[in-house]
Amino acid sequence: MMEHGLLTSKFRGTLQGALIGDCCGAPYEGEPMEVGTKVVLKKFLQKLSGPYFSTPAKPYTDDTAMTISVAQELIETRGVNQEKLAKRFVQRYFVSPNRGYGNGVIELFNKFRSSRFQNIEQLARDQFSVRGSFGNGAAMRVSPVALFCVGSESEMVELVRKQAHITHSHKLGVNGAILQAIAIHQSLHLNPMKPIDTQNFVEELMRKMKPIEKDENDIDDGKPEPYHEQLKEIQTLLATEEPSDEVVLNNLGHSVAAPYSVPTAIYCFLRSLSEIKDIPVENPFMRCLEYAISLGGDTDTIASMACAISGAYYGESIIPPSLLKHCEASEEVSSLADALNQALPK
Repeated sequence: MMEHGLLTSKFRGTLQGALIGDCCGAPYEGEPMEVGTKVVLKKFLQKLSGPYFSTPAKPYTDDTAMTISVAQELIETRGVNQEKLAKRFVQRYFVSPNRGYGNGVIELFNKFRSSRFQNIEQLARDQFSVRGSFGNGAAMRVSPVALFCVGSESEMVELVRKQAHITHSHKLGVNGAILQAIAIHQSLHLNPMKPIDTQNFVEELMRKMKPIEKDENDIDDGKPEPYHEQLKEIQTLLATEEPSDEVVLNNLGHSVAAPYSVPTAIYCFLRSLSEIKDIPVENPFMRCLEYAISLGGDTDTIASMACAISGAYYGESIIPPSLLKHCEASEEVSSLADALNQALPK
């Protein structure tokens, strides 16, 4: 059994990491990451993590808004009640709508309200010409589920599915959330004082995802096991010395689609465990943060997912306190991590 202090630190590190990646990645979402932009990013992160820099807190996006709702639901319900969680999502959106919510989820939230939160899963299935969403929205908010189910991976998978189905019915969207949760779950159980065998880490993910993906042959995407294929790409990249950003993006992607962002986040975490030539940063959490954002694309979500995994592995001690203080709702997120820890079955 893990020592309680370390588990507390890992819980905090997970949610703090998710918040920091979101807040720091948001300004760069969709920006072309030219050499000059990467220099600006480097200076931006150095200032935020330094002890003497004063600036208004960086706002969080829909990623953190929905993560907070999931955490509150788990703490208060000791599980996931879909109607209650949908109401939390909608209430938080209408209180603060300008956080980068996608048009699809805004439309869905309006349908939830007008239907009085009836037939939630059916409304989600009706999205995108009855195909459902395969975006990364269910994955970006999943970290509290991995914490709440730290003692049971099977329960975690079921709760991940349950929370995902509120907004995502496409298996690629749901299974992307499961993969992200498993990556966090694995990291929670690892000793941060012992180096990770990155190839074995990915092998474990592949082994666990195989039965989950086995029924995906009905998906018309040309690949019966898309996440298994992406995880193999990660292994190839990890075995390659200093692959270029172009190679990484060509192989893994950086879009809002779950298959082209969740594996990218996992790769960012694993690659940042060791030195990266163009990111001479000693702190591996900071290296993960900078690298994830430097790849461009859906920067807030990819950085949030990558840093959640990093925080789950290292714990909160790896996170510069100044950086955390520069993020909106940092105290609330830390308190939620503690409350999730207290909510664990005794």
